[in-house]
Amino acid sequence: MMRKRVLMFASALTLGALMLSAWGANKPAAKQVAPKQVLRWTETTQLATDDPAQAVDTLSFNVLLNTQEGLYRASNHGQKMNLALAKRVQISANGKTYKVTLRKAKWSNGEPITAQDFVYGWRRVVDPKTKSPDAFYFYPVENAQAINTGKKSLSTLGITAQGQRHLTIKLNKPVAYFKKLLAWPLFYPQNPEVVKQYGQHYGTKAGAQVYSGPYKLAKWNGTNDSWQLVKNKQYWDRRHVKLSVIKEQVVKDANTGLNLFDTGKVDAVSLSGATAVAQAHNRHRVDRLSANMMRVDMNEKRVPAFSNVNVRRAFSLVVDRQQLVKRVLQNGSRAAIGFTPVGLATGPNGQDFARASKVASGVDYNLQTAKKLLSKGMAATSTKSLNLTLLTSDADSSKTLAEYLQGQFEKLPNVHVTVKAIPAAQELQLQNKGDYDLTVTGWQSVFGDPINFLQIWGSKSSYNSSQWHDTKFDQLLADAENKYGNQLTKRWQTLAQAERLLMKQQATIPLFQSNSMQLLNSKVKNVNYNPSGVPYDWKTTYIAK
Repeated sequence: MMRKRVLMFASALTLGALMLSAWGANKPAAKQVAPKQVLRWTETTQLATDDPAQAVDTLSFNVLLNTQEGLYRASNHGQKMNLALAKRVQISANGKTYKVTLRKAKWSNGEPITAQDFVYGWRRVVDPKTKSPDAFYFYPVENAQAINTGKKSLSTLGITAQGQRHLTIKLNKPVAYFKKLLAWPLFYPQNPEVVKQYGQHYGTKAGAQVYSGPYKLAKWNGTNDSWQLVKNKQYWDRRHVKLSVIKEQVVKDANTGLNLFDTGKVDAVSLSGATAVAQAHNRHRVDRLSANMMRVDMNEKRVPAFSNVNVRRAFSLVVDRQQLVKRVLQNGSRAAIGFTPVGLATGPNGQDFARASKVASGVDYNLQTAKKLLSKGMAATSTKSLNLTLLTSDADSSKTLAEYLQGQFEKLPNVHVTVKAIPAAQELQLQNKGDYDLTVTGWQSVFGDPINFLQIWGSKSSYNSSQWHDTKFDQLLADAENKYGNQLTKRWQTLAQAERLLMKQQATIPLFQSNSMQLLNSKVKNVNYNPSGVPYDWKTTYIAK
């Protein structure tokens, strides 16, 4: 799940060895690098956990990405997978077996990183006793689902070690995006001795963990508002790591963050609301367009009229998305062109998925057509009027968005909308229970593949709280995952059909693709930003003179 959090399209499954891409391709000349390599970064929330099996939020995954490592590491905005702890990977012709040779590498405590550490880490995540909320991402691995549901033993998981440096991974079916999962912290190795040593305190403070990545977490006691990532001297590729320390501090107020940036006390700060609008032309501005898509869901169970496609289309057609992003949000966010975001995935033909599968009628603005469709749909459902509640969070930006939508929806005849703004945690609870008429919500992928968006609309998806269902849509998803997993072009075409069906049926009302406006010191170079996964990789980041 990546609802408003973090929550990588498929590269070809090829037979044979995949050689390491050079991390040093953009290596700066020594004369360009400042003598003091300290990055001062800000966050808007506290760090929740340093345990990969328990992480569910973007910040926790971001710390894990920079302090740990897996078989692959992503670059090029999450589109390219470079070998990391894996020295070689051979993939069978049917795409179901991965044979991995590990490079010689060490944990931060000097112990070797072994194939057994991967086996242990994967088993720990799928073990039902661990209660990992994201364990379902392992389900493509042989027997993972049966283990996670208590039907098989841990020893049957489709990952085995052959000595210290060789692994075999077996999948239930070919998975086009599996390499991208392998680059995600959930799939990283874990040191069994360290896990056993700290028990329930594992990953709850900096000292209760051991590190395999470019940096080590330091000065974090589990609840404080600041911490550090310090260079890991045991890291196998430390020669490409330039920063000596990354100092992170929590800054919740945008104005406070702006003041810290303007006075040179931090190198990066994210802005929102009026502060972001005021700084729109700041020379330090950097736009971080993410894969987070905001939308409005219509609850067909609570509001029978929403079971009619004409009513759903009417509510979508009355929203002017261009006006929304340019006059209301004013933060660089982009009007949605479909349910799946632009830039999430590029297919075998080089086309962007969202652009290739666009259905204009699903995101157009046409008030007159909307009124006609509403009249037709209400007649078909014997509905005379609609008195609806729009559920949203009580954040200022969320309330502003909801009030705009309220005004747009009420342009429809005999429609009245009341905004209900509550704390985000309570909002999420009501959404999960389907306790709403209309709700503003969002989704951001864990990896850059359309399936990670489209699958939430499957009939059996726990995230499909609006109760929209379509058997053809379900079949298209099933075919993409099970029938065409090793046929990339056919899989791409099938997922595109599913996207178009979703929009023609107006299962939801896509609004905009979120942009985070950041001020970044121009001397900070080589920040590897991934819009559709864990956002910031600082492995090759450096401070220029």
